[in-house]
Amino acid sequence: MPIIQSLDRALNILDLFDEQTKELKITEISSRIGLHKSTVHSLLKTLQLHGYIDQDIESGKYRLGLKLVEKGQQLLQSMDIRGTARKHMTLLSAQTGQTTHLVILDGKEGVYIDKVEGDKAAIRYSRIGGRVPLHSSAVGKALTAFRSAPEIEELLKGYRYVRQTASTIGDKESFLQELDGVRRQGYAVDDQENEPGVRCAAAPIFNHAGDVAASMSVSTMISVVDDGQFARCIELLKLETAQISQALGFKNFFPY
Repeated sequence: MPIIQSLDRALNILDLFDEQTKELKITEISSRIGLHKSTVHSLLKTLQLHGYIDQDIESGKYRLGLKLVEKGQQLLQSMDIRGTARKHMTLLSAQTGQTTHLVILDGKEGVYIDKVEGDKAAIRYSRIGGRVPLHSSAVGKALTAFRSAPEIEELLKGYRYVRQTASTIGDKESFLQELDGVRRQGYAVDDQENEPGVRCAAAPIFNHAGDVAASMSVSTMISVVDDGQFARCIELLKLETAQISQALGFKNFFPY
C-alpha cells in the first residue's frame, strides 16, 4: 500500500503529544521526528490552518488543537455501545457510589471511552481517551479473557508485562492462569495491580455476534470499600453488563 509521505509526517507530529508531552518547541519536534526545521514548520502551519495544532503566542510552543476534541467527540458519539451503556454505568455508579468506566480494546491496550464518577468516589486519575494495560487492569483482563485461544495468543505476541505495582502479573504464564479464573467466575479483579490502594472489578460486554465488544468496571479504594461492599459491587456490575449485552443483541447464555 503506498504511503503519502507528507501525511505520514504530519500524523507522526500529532503522535508526539501525550499526557506527559503537552507542548513542544519546533526544534524539539524537528529532533524527535528527524526532519529539518523548515519541513516541520510547513507541516505545523498546515496542521494549524486546519485546527489540529495550536501555538502559544508567548512561548512559541505547539500543542494539539481543538479540532481533535471535536473529531474525538464525533467518534465517541458514533459508538452505539457508548450510548447503550451510559444509563447502566450511571445506575451502577448511583447504586455503589463509585466510579464506573467503559473500555474497548485498541491494539494491545484498553482505551477509556466513557466514565461516570460516583458521589463517594475518591478515584479521579482516569480520563476518557486514556489507555490502560491488559495484564494489570480488571478491564484489560475482561477484554482479553473471553476471546478465542488463537485471538489471545495473537494478542499476547510481543506483549510486555510491565510491573505497575508489587502485585502486578509479570509473565505470560501467570497471565493466562489469571484469564482462566476470569472466565470461570465471569468477571475480573485488579487488586492493587495497576494503582496502589485501588481495587477494581470488570465484566465483559458482548455484541450480537457473541464477541467481546467492551468491558465495564467499577473502581474502589480498599481503604473505603470493604470486601462485602466490593462483592456487592461485583454482583451489580454483572447484572448491568448482562443487560448491556442483551441490548446489543447478545442472546446466548452467559458464561457465568
